[in-house]
Amino acid sequence: MGSDRSDDGREEVALSPVGRETLQDRVYAQLRHSLINGMFDAGDVLRIVDLAERLQTSTMPVREALGRLVSEKALESLPNRSVRVPLITRSRLDDLARARILIEGRMVSLALPHLTRDDLSVLKQANLDCDAAFEEHGRDIGQVTSALNQRFHFHLYSVGRSPVLLSIVESLWLQSGAIIRQAAQIHDAQGGLAATDHHWALIAALEAGDEAAALQSLTNDISRSFNLIRGRLDTQETAEVRYG
Repeated sequence: MGSDRSDDGREEVALSPVGRETLQDRVYAQLRHSLINGMFDAGDVLRIVDLAERLQTSTMPVREALGRLVSEKALESLPNRSVRVPLITRSRLDDLARARILIEGRMVSLALPHLTRDDLSVLKQANLDCDAAFEEHGRDIGQVTSALNQRFHFHLYSVGRSPVLLSIVESLWLQSGAIIRQAAQIHDAQGGLAATDHHWALIAALEAGDEAAALQSLTNDISRSFNLIRGRLDTQETAEVRYG
């Protein structure tokens, strides 16, 4: 980036055009947010023209954003040049669960020494909001509770002060958003144990400074969501299932 002189002798900074690049980033961010929060189901085919119309933009930024998401394993390419949210397979389910427990467990350990009362209040409020959402049994319960679940986890992880690990967590959530949404819907239909009980146990462990108990609560929380989907897979005849 260079500079020039204005008529009155002042130095002017030369700025590069930002229009298309900024638009692409905005489209990417919106699609990324939708995937993390489970707004697309596993197996959903995403067509460039349809997305461009919904986002009120041209096809180019959509195409480029989808390409980034394919490279991040959040989407997969199809032979007809469309892309889709990956189907859920047992192997993919197990791999994502292992990775999330490993990386997110480390984030909890890093966050524990830095947690404040304000942080704990944020976690408690997110949990209360999630409890209320499950009690309402709304039509969009999967999307609503997925967003609240993300708020809970990502506030906790942000306290750990590790941007590198946090970006890995974001990548894992990008790949498992559809799984978490479906797990919330299955849980709501089944009833029984409160969906946020492991979150409350995690909060209690964090307040007590008990790292081992906090890690166990996190493991239980992640495992339950994935186990609900495994149960659905077990009722199917094949190892590959589309949800929605």
